[in-house]
Amino acid sequence: MSHAAGIRQTQKLRTRQALLDAALGLLEHQSLSSLGLREVTRAAGVTPTAFYRHFDDTAALGVALVEETLDSLHGMIGATLAGTGDSEERLDRSVELIAHHVREQPAHFRFIAREQHGGVTPVREAIAAQLRQFAEEVAAALAAEPQSRGWSHEDLLMLGGLHVDHMVITASALLDAGPDGEQQVARVARRRLRLITLGRRHWLDGTDAHQESAKPHP
Repeated sequence: MSHAAGIRQTQKLRTRQALLDAALGLLEHQSLSSLGLREVTRAAGVTPTAFYRHFDDTAALGVALVEETLDSLHGMIGATLAGTGDSEERLDRSVELIAHHVREQPAHFRFIAREQHGGVTPVREAIAAQLRQFAEEVAAALAAEPQSRGWSHEDLLMLGGLHVDHMVITASALLDAGPDGEQQVARVARRRLRLITLGRRHWLDGTDAHQESAKPHP
C-alpha cells in the first residue's frame, strides 16, 4: 500500500469511527428508530454523502455498534467460566468481567439493553445472533469439563444460554445501579450464578427415572 493510500485508509477509518461515536452519544437520549442520518453526520462533522461511504442506513450503523460492543467479549465469558480455580473464584471472575466491561463502555451496553427488544429489526436480530453465539461458546467451554460428562448438546446449550441471560441481566442491573450500587448488584449476580452451578451439579440426578416416567404408557 502506498503512503497516500495508507493516509486515505486511515482517514476513512477515522470517519467511520466518528460516525459510530456520534451515534452512540446521540443514542444516550433516544432510540435508534428515531435517530436521523443528518443528525448523526452533523454531530460527527461530516457530510451526509460521507455517511453512505460507510453505512447503507442507520440500521447498518446500529449493527456495527452491536459488533463494536460485543465482539470483544467473545470467548472471554466461556473461558472465564471454564478456567482454573474453584467454583467461587470462577464466579467472581465472570461477574467482575461483566462489571469491568460495563464500567468501560456504559453507553455501548445501554444501547444494547435498549435495542435488544427495540424496533429496528436488523439490530434486534444482530443482538440475538451475538447472544446465541455467546451461548454456543459457553456451552463448548463447559462441555470440556468433567462435570459435563453425560450431558447432551441440547442441555449444554441450555446451560450456556442461562449464563448468557445472566450476563445480560447483570449488565442491565449494573447500568441502572451506577457505581454506588455496583457491589450489591455483584453480590446478587454471584448468588444467582451459584444457584445455576448447584443446579448443574444435580441436573443428571435421577435422569433414567425421569426418562422412564416420561415414556408414553402402552
